[in-house]
Amino acid sequence: MEQYRTRPVVHPQRQQPGAPAAGDAAAHTGAGVPAQSGGRPGAPVAGRRLPRPKLTGLGGGLFGCVTMLLAGGIVWLLFGSSLFVYGLLFLPVAAAIALWVRPADLITAPISAPLAFAAGVWPIAGGSGGFGGQLMGVVSALSLHAGWLYAGTLVAALIALVRKAALIGKRPRAKR
Repeated sequence: MEQYRTRPVVHPQRQQPGAPAAGDAAAHTGAGVPAQSGGRPGAPVAGRRLPRPKLTGLGGGLFGCVTMLLAGGIVWLLFGSSLFVYGLLFLPVAAAIALWVRPADLITAPISAPLAFAAGVWPIAGGSGGFGGQLMGVVSALSLHAGWLYAGTLVAALIALVRKAALIGKRPRAKR
């Protein structure tokens, strides 16, 4: 199965529209650094944004699950299995899932967030007595702290909804 590029390939030999010519003296400082960067090498060019990660739906889910599993382990070690701290850590992870997923996979963000919460609650669930006890601890933690689960899912859904609305608003309207 092929995955097609979502961004055009930029070749260094080709001149970009609106970019200064290579011999344009007004566009460079004396050190050969573009003038927009403030004359410092390595400084970001004004008007350019940093690249944002674009995860697939599966990648967003895996990112969320691994991040929340690590957060659960840290909460277990440092905070004595506090589900309050775990819930606070879940909210930015749910937002990151919704912000970093590709536009084509926006529908997966509100689905991946609760799965990540459930995957990460295992270390702090507090079950004992084998697999059945651990499973009952996870189910109890999920039911008793459903407010955090709903809040993170709502955050992911709202961010995905706003991103989708912005994408629809950017589409050119068809001529009638």
